[in-house]
Amino acid sequence: MPLPRTRGTALRQRLAELRGPSVPPKALDARALAALAANPGCRRRAILDGAGVNKATLASALGSPSAFGQSQFALARGNTFEARVKADGGAELLRLVHEKLDPGAVAPTEAEVPDLTATGPEGRTARTALALRDATTARAASGTGGWTLLDHPMLALDVAGSPAFLEPDAVVVHPDGSWSVVEIKSFPMLDGSADPAKVGAAARQAAVYVLALEEVAARLTQGGDPAPTVRHRVLLVCPKDFSNLATASAVDVRKQRAVTGRQLSRLTRIEDIADALPEGICFAPDLPSAELTAAVESVPAEYAPECLSACELAFHCRDRARARGAVTSLGRSVRAELGALTTVDDVLSAAHGRSGDPEDPTVAALRRAATLRAEALRGAELTSPERQPQPRPEGAVCR
Repeated sequence: MPLPRTRGTALRQRLAELRGPSVPPKALDARALAALAANPGCRRRAILDGAGVNKATLASALGSPSAFGQSQFALARGNTFEARVKADGGAELLRLVHEKLDPGAVAPTEAEVPDLTATGPEGRTARTALALRDATTARAASGTGGWTLLDHPMLALDVAGSPAFLEPDAVVVHPDGSWSVVEIKSFPMLDGSADPAKVGAAARQAAVYVLALEEVAARLTQGGDPAPTVRHRVLLVCPKDFSNLATASAVDVRKQRAVTGRQLSRLTRIEDIADALPEGICFAPDLPSAELTAAVESVPAEYAPECLSACELAFHCRDRARARGAVTSLGRSVRAELGALTTVDDVLSAAHGRSGDPEDPTVAALRRAATLRAEALRGAELTSPERQPQPRPEGAVCR
């Protein structure tokens, strides 16, 4: 007699059915997770990411291919730079960690680099937690210790009731037993500074890793071991100017960590979203176009212009938002100012007095703005050159 499926097993089976029986899952990385946290109200992205749907492939199947993503050239350049930074047992990387994050500690002449190889993401996650525990307890027992470098550890973070497996570039255990995240990027630092937008994106990504490390630290504390400290200053390593030499900067991610943690806690549980979907819904890209479009549209989306730089489905969602006249296509700030008015038609109707409660501050403001606009247009019309009397040419005869 087969054993009944547990709730977690049933959810995984349901997500596999949504993805498509023959479609391999796409792992949810920290970059996608940070983008998901930036738009927690979008159920469409939450269920697609939770089910492991490749949104780039899905967007192409829907006829709205995405321009979002990283070029293969940039990926190869980044991998080459990362390998250079981690060469010789991570000597250069640890030197930068010591210089920028912990100059008061003993210099890292050598470091322990544990083997994190295991089967599957769950196995690698357990192996990473074990390596972190061993490195931390050894330092707590002796009172002194060296450095430990975890190269591409695997961390797990609960996202709306479903685990997401994350792989930071490196995690360093300091001689005092504290943990630091290291993020290696291929964009340059010019004269000690880098593109603020790219640094901000890297900080949000590193904040996700900090959250995941804090969950590991909490589990180790429950086992009776000394509570490790997860540092909120991460190390951002980049090429110096346009060379292959590495330089680094300490980035405080406390703000990003707080915002990301709060937004992730607001995400609707993936299980609840899946239960609300109609039976037979599937997002397999080989389905007929009409059926696939209906499946995607069955999940509510919260489009905003910021999605264009963070989500592969942004073009599709933008077209649908514009077709509905949704005010979200104008930006979150505009949407917040308009209150219960959710479409452009509703806004215009309220502004011209055809609908809406005059006592509503939003409606009153719209009508006042419409009045001012009409007055400005009338004034411009009266002062336009076409409306002014034209002088008669010299010698003209009046009739």
